[in-house]
Amino acid sequence: MDDLAVGRLVKLARLRRHLRQQDVAMQAGVSRTTISRIERGHLGEITLTTIRRVAAQLEVRVEVQPRARALDLDRIVNARHAALADHLSDWIGRMPGWTVRPEVSYSEYGERGVIDLLCWHADTRSLLVVEVKTELVEFGDLLGKLDAKDRLGPTIARRFGWPVGAVSVCLLVADSSTNRRRAALHGSLLAAALPNTGPELSRWLREPSGRVQALRFVPDARPGHVRAGFAAPTRIRTRRPPARAA
Repeated sequence: MDDLAVGRLVKLARLRRHLRQQDVAMQAGVSRTTISRIERGHLGEITLTTIRRVAAQLEVRVEVQPRARALDLDRIVNARHAALADHLSDWIGRMPGWTVRPEVSYSEYGERGVIDLLCWHADTRSLLVVEVKTELVEFGDLLGKLDAKDRLGPTIARRFGWPVGAVSVCLLVADSSTNRRRAALHGSLLAAALPNTGPELSRWLREPSGRVQALRFVPDARPGHVRAGFAAPTRIRTRRPPARAA
């Protein structure tokens, strides 16, 4: 997070709304001094919760971008995502009649993004939009983007000459205890958006008919890999020292 950039954006958003620092402070429930510090980029002594609360009053979204000298986080995350996407592309591609296109970018009606896997079954004119995740974090944003890709599916498919009859969507997530726990905490939200199960998705892929909206956890069955190899590790298990001889 660039402290100075955050401060400049907050100040610009406030001025565009013709608000005083005191006005924003009252709305966010903080002091005017806090607003002043944020706008000057002095974020070191202010909690992230307070910064986001202030920014929310001005419709500014604050995101944290971690950096590490000894660790290329983007490369590690992207490698896991690519491995999971390749595995799923191969899985769906082996199903009879399916064509799989990875990393399909789009820009339609002002909405932009990338579809991880766009799958087409010509015989039934079925289009499947696949979202691949190694880690579940922002559920509202995730489901919102998936809904947009669902809606834009037929338009995107026309680029490939695919006359879509029905669009289906699925969220394929690396299987781990952390991802399952997070999904359980948002069970009602996920069930409403993705009511179909993994087995139902597998049956539908073999014989597409109608529409499916599924969530499936994907274990890592690659030889030589642990069960949750696609997901990021969340804990370290220490080895016990060998017992000393009596």
